[in-house]
Amino acid sequence: MFNIDQILKALQTDPNTQRTAMTGAAGMAAGMLLSGGGLGKLAGNAVKIGAVAAVGGLAYNAWQNYQNNQQGAPATAPAPARDAFIPAASDTAAQEELGKTLVRAMIAAAKADGRIDADEKDAIFGKLESMNLSSEEKAWVFDELSSPLDINAVVARADTPEHATEIYAASLVAISADTAAERAYLDALASKLKLDPALVGEIHKAAGEKAPEPAQAPPAPFAYTPSASNV
Repeated sequence: MFNIDQILKALQTDPNTQRTAMTGAAGMAAGMLLSGGGLGKLAGNAVKIGAVAAVGGLAYNAWQNYQNNQQGAPATAPAPARDAFIPAASDTAAQEELGKTLVRAMIAAAKADGRIDADEKDAIFGKLESMNLSSEEKAWVFDELSSPLDINAVVARADTPEHATEIYAASLVAISADTAAERAYLDALASKLKLDPALVGEIHKAAGEKAPEPAQAPPAPFAYTPSASNV
């Protein structure tokens, strides 16, 4: 079984290596989960119950608030099933699969501003070597860090609305979203995940982050009309 929490811990900022991508990306992955940042309020829980449960709990709370705030919703609207966000501890396969999904989302988000370079990867791999991880786990992290940013691959992991919510939540807490590139990435991710803007706002609120600005209507696509000489 993949040790997702150890992998996330390896991605955490090394206080002795402030040059790493973790600093530039405001504490990518475990930097957010284990040492403050966007998920700072849940940092203690992330250590106690694990990263998957911490992100799952954030997404679950946001989902609940979103449902309760919907206009016309009955006063006793049924709460979403918590196990749809946080698999049972005994279901190791589901825990591992969701953990991989969330780590992939975090790494992809950290790539949004293009700040993970070769030196930063070396710092991460150096930390991986000091941890009790299998060669398979280390190779998996290497592949994720080395592959080009592919938002569609991240979105493809959203096999349920609950997982879509968690993917966005994990992506949000992995970055500071203080650059145009990061904000554009989150906007595109929310759109591709088909998340209601009200739900996105609740996720930001649950993570202690400023709500995204309302999206502006994109300009009409350019339509090429061949001239008579080109027909």
